[in-house]
Amino acid sequence: MQNAFWVFGYGSLMWRPGFSYEEAQPATLRGFSRSFCIYSHYYRGTPQRPGLVLGLDPHPGAECRGVAFRIADDQKDAVIAYLTERELCGYAYVAETLPLSLDCNTEINAYTFVADPNHALYAGDLGLEKAATLIMEAEGNTGLNRDYLINSVRELEAHGYADPHLHELLKKVEYLTGIIEAGAGI
Repeated sequence: MQNAFWVFGYGSLMWRPGFSYEEAQPATLRGFSRSFCIYSHYYRGTPQRPGLVLGLDPHPGAECRGVAFRIADDQKDAVIAYLTERELCGYAYVAETLPLSLDCNTEINAYTFVADPNHALYAGDLGLEKAATLIMEAEGNTGLNRDYLINSVRELEAHGYADPHLHELLKKVEYLTGIIEAGAGI
């Protein structure tokens, strides 16, 4: 298992990997947190009204729960090519191999995507108010940014993962949605 090629999913890769795998295991990445720290100008926003998407930011003492996928040896190159196109096309990620702890008490190394603070689309920590406002106002080619947040939180909960920061952001977006709908007479 140690020499196998693994991929770590912490966002949409958890529930929509888009590649074949031999097994999936719940896993923890230490020293990083999942956050809406990357501007989206295509899928969930536009250059005029950028949205936010999930990224991994380093934070000492943090833990990010996700899913580790073990890839067949003969599929490694194809999976890397697919992920490169999916995750590195226009977004502020850097591919890295990082140590993970599987829930079965096994330590592995996994290929994943970490936010690149030097990239122009890296937003960092914008704070609750600004992040919620951006998410509320953004829509891209794949839909509303707030739907991405809602679906991400629901999927994380379905996997049994609580992420207090994302729940707080969702509560703020739900509040703002209520204000908008109240003003529209709904």
